[in-house]
This record gives sequence, structure tokens and C-alpha cells, in this order.
Amino acid sequence: MGRLTLGHILRSFRETLRMIQFEHTVFALPFALTGAVLAERGVPSLEKLGWILLALVGARSAAMTFNRLADQAYDSRNPRTAGRPLVTGTLSRDFAWTFLLGACALFVLSAARLNRLAFLLSFPVLFLILGYSYAKRFTWGSHFLLGASLGCAPLGAWIAVRGDIRSAPAILGLAVLLWTAGFDIIYACQDADFDRTAGLLSIPRRWGIGRALVFARVLHLAMIMALLIVGRNLHLGRIYHAGVLITAALLAYEHTLVRADDLSRVNRAFFTVNGCVSIFLFLTTVADLFWYA
Repeated sequence: MGRLTLGHILRSFRETLRMIQFEHTVFALPFALTGAVLAERGVPSLEKLGWILLALVGARSAAMTFNRLADQAYDSRNPRTAGRPLVTGTLSRDFAWTFLLGACALFVLSAARLNRLAFLLSFPVLFLILGYSYAKRFTWGSHFLLGASLGCAPLGAWIAVRGDIRSAPAILGLAVLLWTAGFDIIYACQDADFDRTAGLLSIPRRWGIGRALVFARVLHLAMIMALLIVGRNLHLGRIYHAGVLITAALLAYEHTLVRADDLSRVNRAFFTVNGCVSIFLFLTTVADLFWYA
């Protein structure tokens, strides 16, 4: 019985990681750490970093779990998402709701341990990241709400360290918003036909895949411009700007992978390239801060 119980726990843990797509943490985490090191102009204390990481885990877990609960009926009808744990029944809705409440509590309590402003802002942030799940039912601009959700990561980390809001971290958050909206538009191209039949809204459905890909390019160009403004406002040096150049090259490569008549390499563009973007920008920012300290 003990072995069966342990096996059940391990399977539930694995399926929970699948439900929240834990591997996608690579998108938000490096940008949160970038916001934290920029606020500190170095490495924050281990205690602060710990609470920031817990807040990020709580927020992201809550957002993904609520999305799976809200979209279960749609996921069951979409061949691309029909294997998700709530659809197949490997996780129950009761478990998901319990996990969601725990993740929300972890986020709010972690924010409270950081400072008063972080705690007060945790509630509207929760409203934003959970509300995104219903956005596709009402607006084709849902990509920007997802972008705003991820854009909270670097701004929230800055607030966690400094306890204030300034223009530079806000612009960094805007850069993440533009980046996320751009790659989400690319990813949504896969579901343009399904969105049309299901009555869901998106930019690929509204304007077609070809125009949507052009729009994604424009958003990513705007992201690079925002990153340059951040570098100027915070007086960052050549290593940071080299990171921005690498980011631009990676995004340019991403857009060569996807065409309106060939979406077979969307996953490579979405997962591999965007994961490299966030990691390289974080590493070059840290290197810049220490080199010019």
C-alpha cells in the first residue's frame, strides 16, 4: 500500500507539472531575476531572492491552473490540447481548485513578506493573471493581457527589492509585454481554425496568419527599442547592449522559422528561441552590472 501511495503521489506531482507547464517558467523567471538585479545593482539578499522566487512560482502556478480549469471544455475539443491532465482525468477538478487556492495564497503571502507595496499590488496582479483566461472569449487583444501578465515579473521583482515604481522597470515590463504578445501571436497561429469554429478571438483569426506574423515582427522590433531605452535610463554598458543585440538576432531567427504556409516549426520558435532570449538577456545584464561595478 505504501508503494502504491508513493507512486500515486509521484504521478500526481508529474501531472501537476504538466498542467502548469513548468518548463515554461524559463520565460518569466530570467526576466524576474533581471528586474531584481537591476533594482539592487547587484545580487539581492538570499532571503529576498527566495521570496521573489516563491511569489513567481505561486503566481505562475495559479495562472496556469486557472487557465486549465477555465478552458477545459475547449481543450477537450482541440486535438492539440486534448491530452492535458484535466481533460484526460489524470488530475481532478477538485485537486486543481485546491492547488489553485494554495498557489494564490503562496503568491500573496510571499508578496507580504517582501514589502507593503508588493503586498498591495498582489491583488490586482492576481486579477490580471487569472482574468486572462477568459480574454479570448471577448477580445482579440488577449495576447496583450498575457504579455502584461508576464511583464509584471521584472516590474514586480524591482518593487520587491526597492519598494517603489520607476520608469526603467516599467519600460522593461513593457518590453516583456511586447515580446510575449509577439510570440503568443505566433503560437496562436496553430489554433486559428479551431478558434474560428469555437468562437474564440485572436489576432490570427481576426486578420489571418500572414498579417498576424507581420504584426508579431513589429511587436518584437518595438521590444528591442524598449530594451535600448532601459539601457539608457539605467546607464548600462556594452555587455548589456550586446545582450540586446543577441536578443534581436534570436528574434530575427525565430521569424525565419515560421511562415503563413508552414507552421511545422512553431514549437522550435516558441520554446527554444524564446527560452534563449530570456536567459541570454539576464546573463548579459548580470555580467554588465559586475563588469562596470
